[in-house]
Amino acid sequence: METDTRSLDHLGIVAAVFDRLGIADVIDSRMPKLRQHKLEHSVIVKAMVLNGLGFVGQRLYLFPEFYERLPVERLLGDGVNASDLNDDAIGRTLDAIYEQGATDLFNEIALKVMGELELGVQRLHADTTSFSVHGSYEGFNGGRSIEITLGHSKDSRMDLKQFVLSLVTNQDGIPLFAKAHSGNASDRNTIIESFLKIKSGLNLEDCAYYIADSAVYTEPNIRMLGREMKWITRVPATIKECEMLLDSDVEMVECRDARYRCFSTTSDYGGVQQKWVLYQSEPMRDLKAERFENHLEKDGTKARRSLAKLKRREFACEADALKETELWARDHPLYRFSHISLKKVCKRADKKRGRPKNGEKLIEIYFIDADIELDQEKVEKTKSRLGRFIIATNDLNIDPDTLLSYYKGQQEVERGFRFLKDKSFRVAEVYLKKEERIEALAMIMVLSLMIYSVAEWLIRKRLQESNQSIPNQLKKPTQKPTLKWIAFMFLGVTEVNIWLRGEKHQEIANLNENTLKIIKLFGPECEKYYGMER
Repeated sequence: METDTRSLDHLGIVAAVFDRLGIADVIDSRMPKLRQHKLEHSVIVKAMVLNGLGFVGQRLYLFPEFYERLPVERLLGDGVNASDLNDDAIGRTLDAIYEQGATDLFNEIALKVMGELELGVQRLHADTTSFSVHGSYEGFNGGRSIEITLGHSKDSRMDLKQFVLSLVTNQDGIPLFAKAHSGNASDRNTIIESFLKIKSGLNLEDCAYYIADSAVYTEPNIRMLGREMKWITRVPATIKECEMLLDSDVEMVECRDARYRCFSTTSDYGGVQQKWVLYQSEPMRDLKAERFENHLEKDGTKARRSLAKLKRREFACEADALKETELWARDHPLYRFSHISLKKVCKRADKKRGRPKNGEKLIEIYFIDADIELDQEKVEKTKSRLGRFIIATNDLNIDPDTLLSYYKGQQEVERGFRFLKDKSFRVAEVYLKKEERIEALAMIMVLSLMIYSVAEWLIRKRLQESNQSIPNQLKKPTQKPTLKWIAFMFLGVTEVNIWLRGEKHQEIANLNENTLKIIKLFGPECEKYYGMER
């Protein structure tokens, strides 16, 4: 008797969700297999997604090493071997994705997913992030693909070139639009482009809200978004009208969430009538107040040094000296002069030292003599304004509680970026030599995030519908597990191959009550991979 074991773990779930969404059909229709290729492009893409969601600390494109320990045929189909998943096969698929248009291909997959699932798209959250890459990337691609270049790094890696990824997710964190941009792309342009393309490409309902951070809030963008698309965004504090409202003395009312208070008003910034709601977060105010107090001593030292420098300056007249004190007070609003006077000094015009001669013409100069103290009234007023921010929308009828709830969903797209950059996912470590392949790989990265997010959404939905739960990390029941936790629960699930008298037998080992429950909740597509066909 001979035996052979292969690690299946949670990858059967990943493969089942890939199949459930019909992603292979989209890929094969857009990129049919050529005669000289053994595997369809959809099989290669599925293999990359399985690698990306394997959580084994290997980089996404390390083939075929990743598959040497896995049940390849079970996951990818009869006749597929680990050796088939080599660099040439991966490279051909990445090239094909680029030629087809990575963004267009992903959009088509998103349309397919929306048709397969009842996602109930109501809110679309957009944001961008940067991915640092290693290599020279001189950009000799004729301008056809993205440019790997220096730009504003959101990872604080100013020493590395990068590309930018824009992402739009729904309220459940499921990506519905993705596009790679050159490393120096501007957020204010890429986000608005994402919104306009997703509106035209996905045939979304008119009731959908387009939500973004303050980078999108500029006069040209507001005019472009206009009145037809419902949008929500934070207003930058650098806008004068916003600055005045943030510092205003208005009567705020408590929100449904007692941690927040709000005040509603209107604005026609950018020529579009809109609702502005000023919020104040109590937790944010407390946190910023603590930081504010910690910085006061340091700010006091800087203020005193600045005053000492001012007191050493010479002024030709009283008016100039007084004007400088006004400017100093404007630059240091938390301090006031406890004493201020001007000292007049006569000096020789030739600037020579010593007693002036009889009848020698002298010039008058003025020095500032002043002391400062902390203006406690202004300090308290400043502290009372901490934790404020303004959210704007062109939906004039939305109430402040709903507006805040919708905007706070922006964390879903940020969560997606954290996932893509997670060390266990490793796709952020891009070392490909061609810009075109990096652009294609960015689509695979987001497709992996889509599979992850859909799997999480599905299991939570079915746990709630069936009124069931599974134990969390603390062994308490939960209906909202993460796919990472489920992956941990499936560690050790293996395919066991046994040859007995020349006949091969297969079994799936190490399933337990909880893993069996999860498999059944995912449905027949998942049961197939774990040998539980009905």
